[in-house]
Amino acid sequence: MAAPTVTAALDAAIYEPGQPMTLTALYGDADTQPMSVTLVVTDVHGSSSAPVQVTAVIDPLTLTVTDDSGRTWTRISDNGAVAVYRAVA
Repeated sequence: MAAPTVTAALDAAIYEPGQPMTLTALYGDADTQPMSVTLVVTDVHGSSSAPVQVTAVIDPLTLTVTDDSGRTWTRISDNGAVAVYRAVA
C-alpha cells in the first residue's frame, strides 16, 4: 500500500497578531480507488429498470490541521486534492 503524500504552504512567513493566515495543502494517495456500482432491476417478465449508478472511494483520505498553539483552522475549500484552511494569528 502506498503512503499518502502531502505538501503545504502558508501565504506568509510572518504574521501580526489578529492577521488572517491561509494554509494550502496539496495531498493524494496513489492507491485510493474510485469505484462505480451499476444496478438494473429485472422482473419475471423481462422488463428492466433504467440503470442506476452509485460511486464510492476505497481508502479515502482525511486531512487534519493542527498547530502547537491550539488555534482553530477552518476549512475553506477541499476538492479531494487541494485543501485551503484559514486561521487567525
